[in-house]
Amino acid sequence: AQPGASAYFLGGAVVYTRQARSALLGIGDPDMQGMRASTEDYARLLARTTQQRFGSNWALGESGAAGPTGNRYGDAAGHCCLAVAGASERAQTLETGVTDRQQNMQLFAEAGLRMLLEALR
Repeated sequence: AQPGASAYFLGGAVVYTRQARSALLGIGDPDMQGMRASTEDYARLLARTTQQRFGSNWALGESGAAGPTGNRYGDAAGHCCLAVAGASERAQTLETGVTDRQQNMQLFAEAGLRMLLEALR
C-alpha cells in the first residue's frame, strides 16, 4: 500500500465468476447477450461499469488467461483483453505467448497502465 493512494484509487473488483460479476458489478446475464469473457467488448463492459459504479473519472477492465493454461473459451495462456473507460476509451488484445502466471499478471498490469497513460495524454 502507498500512503495517499486513496486520493487516486477508489477500489476494484476481481470477477472470476458470473455470480461475482453480478454481485460486485451488477452485470447480469441479459447484459452479456452475444458477448463472452476474454474479449475487448467484455473488457469495455467491465471498465464502463466500474467507472459508473465508482463514479470515477477513469476505470480499467481486464479479462483473459494468465496461465499456466488457457481458458475455457480456447484462448491460450497469455491472452488478455484490456480496456480503459473515461474521457476517451481504448481497448486492446495482448498475446504474450507466456505460460507463467506471475509473469503474465505483471505484463497485463503494465499494458493496462500504459493504456491508461496514453488515454490521459
